[in-house]
Amino acid sequence: MEDERNEDNLMSKNGVENKLPIYKLKTEKEIKKYYDLWTENNNYNKDMVDWDYSAPREAISVFVKYNQNNKIKIFDAGCGTGLVGIELKKNGYNIIDGADFSQSMLNQVPKNLYQNLYKIDLNKKISLKDNTYDAITCVGTFTYGHVHPPALDEMTRICKNDGNISFTINVGIYEEYGFDNKIDEMKKDGIWKIEEFFKSNYIKNKGVNAWLCLVTVQK
Repeated sequence: MEDERNEDNLMSKNGVENKLPIYKLKTEKEIKKYYDLWTENNNYNKDMVDWDYSAPREAISVFVKYNQNNKIKIFDAGCGTGLVGIELKKNGYNIIDGADFSQSMLNQVPKNLYQNLYKIDLNKKISLKDNTYDAITCVGTFTYGHVHPPALDEMTRICKNDGNISFTINVGIYEEYGFDNKIDEMKKDGIWKIEEFFKSNYIKNKGVNAWLCLVTVQK
């Protein structure tokens, strides 16, 4: 597994970050502007279909294995246009809140998909109480120029003990942004138990992969 991770990080230095234009953006202002343009005429959702963005269904297929009770309260962090929420609904989960930093993305979310929608910057402290949710999903958010490892502290804080956090990490930023160290640190500190960790297709038609991780929170 370690050799595979090192190989992926080498590949990222050889051009993975150039496969999507948004990966080149660095500032919050640039990224928000990009999403504002990308969501026009439903182009974002169309691209996700054309590119075979499989991350939502892959993440939820794993999530379901560990969450047989579909009455749990879920926080979809970085929900975008609601693609993960749609997969959760397909599997019978209905108590879901969504959050994203892009209002233009939130405007594209289907009506009645989430109970609550929040405009939140996940790189900052989340204005939600400790132990608010039974489980958390965060898919497609840990990628170039987006959300950084400290967000995992906040997700753990608002997740209940024994709850699951299911998230993806673009392979290109896994070491560069320090997710490797953060995940291992939280494991060693007994903050969570890693249940699943493997490479997923993510955006198949663009040749972009992600590490798919599911952990159980231990407080």
